[in-house]
Amino acid sequence: MKVQAIGLMSGTSLDGLDICFAAFEKKESWNFQILKAETLPYSQNWEKKLRSSIHLSSEELLELHSEYGFYLGRKVREFIDHNHLENIDLIASHGHTVFHQPKKKFTLQIGDGRAIKIETGLPVIYDFRSQDVLMGGNGAPLVPIGDELLFSAYDACLNLGGFSNISLKQDQKRIAFDIVPVNIVLNRLANKFNKNFDENGDLARKGSIDQDLLKRLNSLDFYYQPHPKSLGIEWCNETIFPLLEGIKTEDAIATFTEHVAQQISNIVNLYCLRNILCTGGGSYNTCLIEKIREKTEFTVIIPERQIIDYKEALIFAFMGVLRIKNEINVLSSATGSTGDHSSGILA
Repeated sequence: MKVQAIGLMSGTSLDGLDICFAAFEKKESWNFQILKAETLPYSQNWEKKLRSSIHLSSEELLELHSEYGFYLGRKVREFIDHNHLENIDLIASHGHTVFHQPKKKFTLQIGDGRAIKIETGLPVIYDFRSQDVLMGGNGAPLVPIGDELLFSAYDACLNLGGFSNISLKQDQKRIAFDIVPVNIVLNRLANKFNKNFDENGDLARKGSIDQDLLKRLNSLDFYYQPHPKSLGIEWCNETIFPLLEGIKTEDAIATFTEHVAQQISNIVNLYCLRNILCTGGGSYNTCLIEKIREKTEFTVIIPERQIIDYKEALIFAFMGVLRIKNEINVLSSATGSTGDHSSGILA
């Protein structure tokens, strides 16, 4: 039986809202087809609201949670109407992460799914991470269920988004973990040149690598912790950005790009991976990709643009489908929770 779902994804790098409408069908295994997808850039006002949400009072944050939910609902309704979409079974929304502190048993993705339902009249699955955190997991990464069931032809799946994470098979189990911040840092540095991101890594190519800074970055405790593990903006604010202060911006970009390439290469070489599907906005950073290829012997596969840009939104749509069927959509081997489970609140 074919199920058609819309997945919504807003990443920590605030590139915009990804909307993916896809069809899923299970025969011997799951198959998918992306029917329509687009990214809606945030207005300056919305980008500012979401970027500063971590500093809001409790009341202001609750207000934004509702307001952003209605915003998501309106954007989905416009997406449906503009593309004349029909036979939509559900919407699955990741929301926008404000806080992520699994060790303290909480994570928060704003964008109330009930508001999305009110705007669209469709069933909505939302809040995919909280249950896993309450079960002792990291609440991340969640996409490995899609890697396991939709992209199993590859040795590993590497996402280069706000943060980079990897998903791979080890001892017949799917493991996954965050590796290193990527665009959450590089985009902020690029903003100093009035650019949204470092296009093709051109800024990184102009800078010089600061070996002392590189050494300090590579020595951070997180990189030596065992998986499962995950990163959040709080960690960057506490550990990464202070290290970059006082460094010439183009040198900071060059050094951090090298840092990202080294950390990713360390993991790839450790697991002796042969072919890796690389997705996320960082896949377009040719300087970063070249550096990763130089440091490893594996094949980096850059897929078609739709997969690069919408793989996460696609997988959240898929997670919604699994949740409706009450099937496992979160793997404990990836998140570290006490067991596999079916997560997400139904509105």
